[in-house]
Amino acid sequence: MLTILGFAMIATFLVLIMTKKMSPIAALVLIPALFCVAVGQGAQLGDYVIEGVGNLAPTAAMLMFAIVYFGVMIDVGLFDPIVRGILKFCQADPMRIVVGTAVLAAIVSLDGDGSTTFMITVSAMYPLYKRLKMSLVVMTGVAATANGVMNTLPWGGPTARAATALKLDASEIFVPMIPALAMGLLAVFVLAYVLGIRERKRLGMLTLDEALAREPEPETVSAGTGGKDRLRKGAAASASAGGTGTGSGASAAGTENEDEDDDAFQGLDPNRPTLRPKLYWFNAGLTAALLTAMIMELLPIPVLFLLGAALALTVNFPHMPDQRARIAAHADNVLNVSGMVFAAAVFTGVLTGTGMVEHMADWVVGTVPEAMGPHMAIVTGLLSLPLTYFMSNDGFYFGVLPVLAEAGAAHGVSPVEIARASLAGQALHMSSPLVPAVYVLVGMAKVEFGDHTRFTVKWAVLTSLVVLAAGILFGIM
Repeated sequence: MLTILGFAMIATFLVLIMTKKMSPIAALVLIPALFCVAVGQGAQLGDYVIEGVGNLAPTAAMLMFAIVYFGVMIDVGLFDPIVRGILKFCQADPMRIVVGTAVLAAIVSLDGDGSTTFMITVSAMYPLYKRLKMSLVVMTGVAATANGVMNTLPWGGPTARAATALKLDASEIFVPMIPALAMGLLAVFVLAYVLGIRERKRLGMLTLDEALAREPEPETVSAGTGGKDRLRKGAAASASAGGTGTGSGASAAGTENEDEDDDAFQGLDPNRPTLRPKLYWFNAGLTAALLTAMIMELLPIPVLFLLGAALALTVNFPHMPDQRARIAAHADNVLNVSGMVFAAAVFTGVLTGTGMVEHMADWVVGTVPEAMGPHMAIVTGLLSLPLTYFMSNDGFYFGVLPVLAEAGAAHGVSPVEIARASLAGQALHMSSPLVPAVYVLVGMAKVEFGDHTRFTVKWAVLTSLVVLAAGILFGIM
């Protein structure tokens, strides 16, 4: 019964947000609460939620201060040269811009943190997409898929979890997987090229001067396939309070803010009062030091961003009114993203606390035919797609993977092969509604989460299958 209810809860959630019958934040809270009562564990709902909130509180804190930090870096002009350089290189060619999005997301993903990757990528690329009237879901889809492939780095999380769960060395898992992951990244670049060509056919090509002179239109979101853009009207252009676009509702207050953002062209406005050109190298050095400290794990990531945000505000805006103004300017993003994380804590708390995840995993493993035993690595790779999408990495790698490894061992399949195969689904995982970073991506890009999901999932699945197929072809698993 718990298995059926678990799948029903996930299906109900996805249908409601993809058809926009409910906002993600409401669905993440209300749907699991109703199902918790349905399984007869309503009395434990409070305990499940508190446990879920406790588990995700560090992530919420990290996102809050990371948004403030990178928001300040955008304000002071740290990314302006990147935006100008990319636009100049791309010559207002939509194809080059989409490919540039994939390359930038892949490079920034080397820091191992999805939220940071999306903040930097969207900060640099959003003005270009807006000014050229390109599809914003193309940007979010390409960035999420590229980051998903790069998320398999040993310090990115999944590889380390797989190594810990199966008592293996992380390098033993990752190094042989490099050719397969390289093929996955190549697939992302090919995808970006194809989507870019479609955008080029839809929009045409402009010169740099024409692009800079062109007036941006109100929020446009499309699937980038055939030019069927959906023009969001007035206040409805802004999803969620304050127009941050996380898909948690519409706000009339978002219209003026979006017009101001468009007029300023964000990073390319040379006259905004928040610019700090004399502090450029300080801010660049601070950001490099922060990312280095993250990779080296000198301190927990929430602590690093807390310290970084405080230092960035103090040095760039020494006067208290200016600091308050900068914090207020980014308060909408902070509130919506952190609120989404705590809402997701309700979903994960109920899913785990009621035992739904465990029963679902056991059912999935039990459905594997006995004849597939010698091919458990392939089975694991295929199962990693839906399982890492519908549950957290912790739930999959610490709860399901050991069971799959044990089943594989009974048929002579080594645990390291199972561990490598388990990484195949990460391209899809990064667009899961249970990944807090995806809300940063859609929020900063002003894209509805349902639109992002409908567009991205099919391409992310294809990329994951490329990784799996390459792993089999190269004899890695």
